[in-house]
Amino acid sequence: MILHVWKTQQLGIKTLEHLYMVFITLVIVIIIGISIGIFLYKRQNLSNIILNFLNAIESVPELALLVILIPLFGIGVKPTLVASVLYSILPIARNTYVGLTNVDFQYIEIGRAIGLSDKEILWKVRIPLALPLLAAGIRIAIVFTMGVVTLGGLIAAGGLGGPIQTGIHLYDKNIIMVTGLWIGILAVLLDSMGNFFETLLRKRYGQ
Repeated sequence: MILHVWKTQQLGIKTLEHLYMVFITLVIVIIIGISIGIFLYKRQNLSNIILNFLNAIESVPELALLVILIPLFGIGVKPTLVASVLYSILPIARNTYVGLTNVDFQYIEIGRAIGLSDKEILWKVRIPLALPLLAAGIRIAIVFTMGVVTLGGLIAAGGLGGPIQTGIHLYDKNIIMVTGLWIGILAVLLDSMGNFFETLLRKRYGQ
């Protein structure tokens, strides 16, 4: 059954499509999320407003957000990537901001004692020490992205959401079960990789 579904639904190709969308989303969201986190660190009076706004976006049901984006971006990959990015910004931006603002003050004092400027302290002290929290945010973003990209199959985005949609149309529980199981396995593997790097960073930079 598994091999039959794998071949007929081309799950190998669909997996590559799926991971490509996840990868593109993560690259974009890491850049945007870290930038927002650094901005909030420098403009802390705006942190509640911006984080609450991002939280409001994340509270919108995933499928509803995809539907909202269809008039703007059509169907397919574009609205799926946009929705994935919107959903995944918050954990990275929030964790970057929290990581930067909660560095033990003794490290800041050491940096100032050796003559580092505020900018140098940010890049050489605060950001490295914030990396474990940033990695945790990326792990959360991976989970969100996997879910949104899967739902993207409902609007012809490709990836592993496509076979799920096919299984629903054909009332074929085997396609749904095998594809769903494989998506779950991929999510666990990606999360395990994220956990591995987070653990390494905590061992090196943990305060």
